[in-house]
Amino acid sequence: MKHGLSKSRYTQFRSCSKALWLNLFKPQEGITNEDTLERFAFGVEVGDIAKGLLGSYEDMTVHREDGHLDYAAMVAKTKEAIAQGVENICEAAFSFEGNYCAVDILHKTEGGYAIYEVKSSTHDDKNIYIWDIAYQKYILKQCGITITGTYLVSINNEYVRQGEIDIQQLFNITDLADAVEKEYDRIAADIESAKMILDGEEPETSLSVNCHKPYDCSFWQYCTKDLPTPSVFSVYRLNFKRKLALHSAGRVTYDNLVDYKLNPIQRAQVDCTLNNTQHIDRKKIKAFLDTLWYPMYYLDFESIRPIIPQYDGTHPYQQLATQYSLHYQLEQGGELFHTEYLAPSIGNPLRPLAEQLCKDIPQDACVIVYNKTFECGRLKEMSAMFPDLSEHLTAIHDNVRDLYYPFRKGYYYVPGMGGSFSIKSVLPALFPDAPELDYHTLDELCQNGGDAMNLFPKLKNLSPEEEQKARRALLDYCYLDTLAMVKVLSKLYEAVE
Repeated sequence: MKHGLSKSRYTQFRSCSKALWLNLFKPQEGITNEDTLERFAFGVEVGDIAKGLLGSYEDMTVHREDGHLDYAAMVAKTKEAIAQGVENICEAAFSFEGNYCAVDILHKTEGGYAIYEVKSSTHDDKNIYIWDIAYQKYILKQCGITITGTYLVSINNEYVRQGEIDIQQLFNITDLADAVEKEYDRIAADIESAKMILDGEEPETSLSVNCHKPYDCSFWQYCTKDLPTPSVFSVYRLNFKRKLALHSAGRVTYDNLVDYKLNPIQRAQVDCTLNNTQHIDRKKIKAFLDTLWYPMYYLDFESIRPIIPQYDGTHPYQQLATQYSLHYQLEQGGELFHTEYLAPSIGNPLRPLAEQLCKDIPQDACVIVYNKTFECGRLKEMSAMFPDLSEHLTAIHDNVRDLYYPFRKGYYYVPGMGGSFSIKSVLPALFPDAPELDYHTLDELCQNGGDAMNLFPKLKNLSPEEEQKARRALLDYCYLDTLAMVKVLSKLYEAVE
């Protein structure tokens, strides 16, 4: 047995043995998106803040000259800290028979030590955390450490910042002793099974709910590379467990779904794809269009979502609008105008953005958005935060009409949408030969909402030239989002002419 485990390898094994093997032997097949990388970075930030949660501490982190962690040195440093009776040991490192773990916070108690595992998530599914902590408990007990408690430290998303960060309020501490104890007895056998997987050939495993739970697996595309396009996994809003069951039964292609019970939208998707036809319900589209009026303003927000609240009156994970784009027409068929706003890179973006928005959108305007949950949520939050702007922001909120609605309801479908009704799918499907509407032609700094969310916080650390380029990339992306709505709405009007 040549390969030992770490916390991450053990929890990956519990989710999917194939993912464990691939991560070690074919990591290049994994697709790690920018959001995942940012989540890792946020996790480090949260972990650093949490180190002081239980009082003064000593950190066991040791780096080699090449920048990588020196695990052996960390284990030795931890032994010394325990011998000295250090009360709080952060990144406390232990190794047993080639298996390694580092405890986020090891807290000295009467009779032993308590494990505190820090997570940046507020995820309801705690199974993966229980596996993680149970593995740590096993390794520490094999190293002769008496464990008196096992706790999960997670973000309290109800905490509202006022002044300096209060770390006692920022975190929730959950006692997982019972759940960890139930898990503990299987750890030794699981470690041996995981090592056998790593000592063998690539395992053959079936797709399962763990492919997307609790996170999207980075090897999804690798494991589904032999599926036809489209496949059962492309069907719009079909429950993933049902997709898995159909896949297991050999009903993989759309041809296999001709006699399968689908809802009307799913049926239209399958039939249109098989027959290369369109589904357009002109009567219902016209009913939607009759709810719109002029002047018409097309609004799109971009935002940041800091885990650690940066400004007074905000809470962890709150979406904070940082910019918007507005295309607008004063009358049907009239000239198309555009204006935009991007907040300064330093300071709370919300107040100046809200003030400018009230100047740019009249209270009587019809406001077009795509998927109103997001934009309406931001408008409602800003209205609550700024009472003097509340009347105007509430009017904008109440006048929102959702361009996503006729697509989500299945009134308009063409095969090019591929089972998705996001603007990024609808736009190229309706305008396949329009390079000026192609998001991939934008600066690679910002080609989607995730890029925008991750780029804005970096502005303050860029050189003036780099910041100017990044701000242009942000504005160009947001501009295309509202121009896309203009074009898509024009298709709906064409459909009922």
